[in-house]
Amino acid sequence: MTPPALTTESAGTARPAPVTDALVTQPVLSWADGAFLRHGQPHRVLSGSLHYFRVHPQQWADRLRRVAALGLNTVDTYVPWNFHERRRGDIRFDGWRDLPRFLRLAEETGLDVIVRPGPYICAEWDNGGLPAWLTGRPGMRPRSSHREFLDEVGRWFDALIPLVADHQAAHDGPVVAVQIENEYGSYGDDHTYMRWLRDALATRGVRELLFTADGPTPLMLDGGTLPGELAAATFGSRPDQAAGLLRSRRADEPFLCAEFWNGWFDHWGEKHHVRSPSNAADDVDGILAQGGSLSLYMAHGGTNFGLWAGANHDGTALQPTITSYDSDAPVAEHGALTSKFYALRDKLAPHSTRPVPEPPDDPPLLEPATLPVHRGSALPAALRSVSTPVHAANPLSFEELGQASGLVLYTAHPVVPPGTHEVTVTGLHDRAQVFVDGSLVTVLDRPTASFGVTGTGAAIQLDLLVENQGRINYGPLLGQGKGILGGVRVERRLVHGWSMCPLPLDEWTAEELTRAGTAAESADSRGIATARLHVDEPADTFLSLPGFGKGFVWVNDTLLGRYWDVGPQTTLYLPRPLLRTGDNLLTILELDRFGHHVDLVDAPDLGPCEEYIETFD
Repeated sequence: MTPPALTTESAGTARPAPVTDALVTQPVLSWADGAFLRHGQPHRVLSGSLHYFRVHPQQWADRLRRVAALGLNTVDTYVPWNFHERRRGDIRFDGWRDLPRFLRLAEETGLDVIVRPGPYICAEWDNGGLPAWLTGRPGMRPRSSHREFLDEVGRWFDALIPLVADHQAAHDGPVVAVQIENEYGSYGDDHTYMRWLRDALATRGVRELLFTADGPTPLMLDGGTLPGELAAATFGSRPDQAAGLLRSRRADEPFLCAEFWNGWFDHWGEKHHVRSPSNAADDVDGILAQGGSLSLYMAHGGTNFGLWAGANHDGTALQPTITSYDSDAPVAEHGALTSKFYALRDKLAPHSTRPVPEPPDDPPLLEPATLPVHRGSALPAALRSVSTPVHAANPLSFEELGQASGLVLYTAHPVVPPGTHEVTVTGLHDRAQVFVDGSLVTVLDRPTASFGVTGTGAAIQLDLLVENQGRINYGPLLGQGKGILGGVRVERRLVHGWSMCPLPLDEWTAEELTRAGTAAESADSRGIATARLHVDEPADTFLSLPGFGKGFVWVNDTLLGRYWDVGPQTTLYLPRPLLRTGDNLLTILELDRFGHHVDLVDAPDLGPCEEYIETFD
């Protein structure tokens, strides 16, 4: 179908054309007198979040079966725009991005589907799901009725929403509801933007239930809800208070917890957040006792493969999210069924209107093993071997280099007078290793940071290897740039004449990995290393890297993710589909210090735990 064209209001804000009568039909999921109806019959939505983009496609069907065995009748998923359109104009719905296939598998499993297309999703996902090429555009104002932002959202929705609409229950598909934006009241109060999004969904074919989801406070509900559209809440505790607030405002609407936080995510350098099964089950029981419906966030968390993990900001420092998105969910990162699974199943199954499948066995795992590590090229020579430098008078940001994630190696040759002098980097996002004449002198991890150099009156070689540790996914700093956004000074004098080597690690091919690893043999403590894993029959496993510091691991030519010895996570989940029968190559890019071997272990280690329940005051 050809979506309706955008029109322009007198205020200069792009809006879709009005909804026509031909598009208005009775949705399969509706409500009356404070209760949900499905095909006109009383219904309770028992949902759980499972993100197709955090699960290998060959495991989608298995994870959906496990969610169904939890006693759920519905699955929900976000749709991350940046995952589908890494470069403007190249929109992909194939392979790992085959959303229609995921929807069909959910239908085959007997599950309804709630789609949450954003365009902003949070989800602890890089940049909250917004493409870096979009938020990095000068003057861009995301998540608002800024005309340029709406034009890009409209173009993205032209591709996405008809696919979702084709799989609606109205067309005998599984999609019964679509969310408008995501927790918008935690961010802004641009109701013109929210109305535009609602109309953009409708004019592109969405006929099923539309709803908003916000935290259960007056401030958040005021900013994010829309008259005439179901208002849902997101919370992790005190369901009676959330129900009371929603019903005081929307007495005729059903009580829906669009995200019940039965676990939580983790940042590097913190503890692993858990929530006891009994505590989570008690609050699920409280939601059900209020006659409510809910979605478990997460039912199955999955993994931030590659460089897709986002970051938060506490007002002082960046808080990068770890590679695992296990989230202490009832279905663990590798598909195992936890004690929380059975505690929640006991609460949910009696309310199911469909037969609840028997819980499947846990997936098989490889036997533990130790793999020797072979060192290859040193930093930064290995990195220069796989990049064509870009030259400019001033350091360029990741966005100016057309790069979303990974590393950039900045090099300049300033003349430093005799004596010790202070060098200051401003606008650093996020972390830089500083090399002077090939030797590591310091690591910087603050937006403005300084270090000393000793000059002789000659030029030095100054290298700054800058790592994007994940784009902010929540709050007013959403869309913040990466790289060196200010400049570099020796005392008060700016350093000019830079060359920059873009290093988009998650786009490296097997050939580039090989070239980096064989650029120059070295016994240096950081660089490229490899290990070989022979597998007779592929199965899941976990990688442990004892003695290693901070870096990245590839399995064959797929970037598995980051590791970092600050924890809490000390193992990386390696799913069976990434392994092949016979020899497999592990490639490690180590930024700090090498260990001597890689261990395969048969259980995850996500670090020391602390009980955590997110609440709203």
